[in-house]
Amino acid sequence: MGEKKNKIEQAVALNYNHQSGSAPKVVASGRGAVAEKILAAARRAGVDIVEDADLLEVLGKVPVGQEIPAPLFQAVAEILAFVYQANNRFAAQNRQD
Repeated sequence: MGEKKNKIEQAVALNYNHQSGSAPKVVASGRGAVAEKILAAARRAGVDIVEDADLLEVLGKVPVGQEIPAPLFQAVAEILAFVYQANNRFAAQNRQD
């Protein structure tokens, strides 16, 4: 038997501009084939992908184009901080090479 490919069930894309002073917005959301397209576009664009099933369940209920609700600020801020730190470490490593 061949390898079983994990099926992508759902994806949500956020956009955050820290200079605007506004909260992150849901810019794409979908299930199945739409979720696969969202992730493929993110990979092509070099966007970091974070897997968090609990957060995904809640973010999946936010309409596209709307800011995330205030109760999610902390969870999303922690993910953004992690991504920024990882990107900074990667950039520092590449400068040393």
